[in-house]
Amino acid sequence: MKKRKFGFMLSLALATGTLLAACGGGGADEQTTDENAQNNTDNNTQVEETVDFKVGMVTDVGGIDDKSFNQSAWEGLTKFGQENGLTEGEGYRYLQSTSDVDYEPNLTKFADAGYGLTYGVGFLLENPVQNIAAQFPESNFALIDSLLTDENWNVVWMDNVANITFKEHQGSFLVGVVAAKHTKTNKVGFIGGVESGLIKKFEVGFIAGLKSVNPDIEVISQYAGDFNNAQKGTDIANTMYQQGADIIYHAAGGTGNGVFTEAKSRKKNGEDVWVIGVDRDQHEEGLPENVTLTSMIKRVDVAVYEVSKETMEGNFPGGQEVVFGLEEEGVGIAPTTENVSEEALALVKDYEQKILSGEIEVPLDDAQLETYLSGLGQ
Repeated sequence: MKKRKFGFMLSLALATGTLLAACGGGGADEQTTDENAQNNTDNNTQVEETVDFKVGMVTDVGGIDDKSFNQSAWEGLTKFGQENGLTEGEGYRYLQSTSDVDYEPNLTKFADAGYGLTYGVGFLLENPVQNIAAQFPESNFALIDSLLTDENWNVVWMDNVANITFKEHQGSFLVGVVAAKHTKTNKVGFIGGVESGLIKKFEVGFIAGLKSVNPDIEVISQYAGDFNNAQKGTDIANTMYQQGADIIYHAAGGTGNGVFTEAKSRKKNGEDVWVIGVDRDQHEEGLPENVTLTSMIKRVDVAVYEVSKETMEGNFPGGQEVVFGLEEEGVGIAPTTENVSEEALALVKDYEQKILSGEIEVPLDDAQLETYLSGLGQ
């Protein structure tokens, strides 16, 4: 298995250099030396390459306005496009999928149009990306949140597909630490979208963080079976709050928007309840009632920006797994911390260092969670 980790500071420096080159050209003074002439040629080539490169994105059913996963991916692609002189709708664009039958046609449209890179956003696009990548071996694709597998669940590596994954369990552990320090009822909830190995990482990491701080906390978990059903999110949250949970962590995309709706309604009526957001800093989703305790940020925007830049520069990570975890600043707690106590923030930093040093290996499935909790004496 090939894995790649990106150094963000170096990448930002490279991005700046690319932007300057893209804006380059002849100065006010005429260049007369061979060296300067060569520099002009290089700059002009860079401009042409930047303009010719096109990158597309196919959303999952959550849509571009899910205020979470897809939106974060689009923000990263927009930043990349704007910084490299690409025109929205031509040099970079997205196609929104309203159902799973849209995935393959949307991916095909970008391949047919000669896009240099096409993203499939979410593990639900695993099979569609694999199918279309096989049909268009000269086109490059990037699958976010999953590895390609065959019918026996063996990983399949394709030279024209980059696999972008995150260590969501690490970030979820940290927001679990925050929840453990803030719950007053000793009962918290977790709402997942579609039950899968990916979303299980959010749940398991969260429980591990909670139990590491307070083994007596009760966790209520439920999966909605949908990433785009806000009403279902509201209904599940209503039940959990009625059962005594005062904090709910969601990893449910657009379905999670309904969790905020329920929490705001209850806080407006004087109840002390909280939501922990996911993927983006969802502080604004909790306003005006201010119900967002914190969020587990998953830098999908950074991943999209980085892989797009690498691909444009001729370094497409095909046949590789590109991993973003704590070490790469790809996951963590949100920068908005006004509702998090200083004690909790200090504890988060302590646990973060233990994870980075290898002292704590955060579990990512039920079996590993059981082993982890037994090691804590639970």
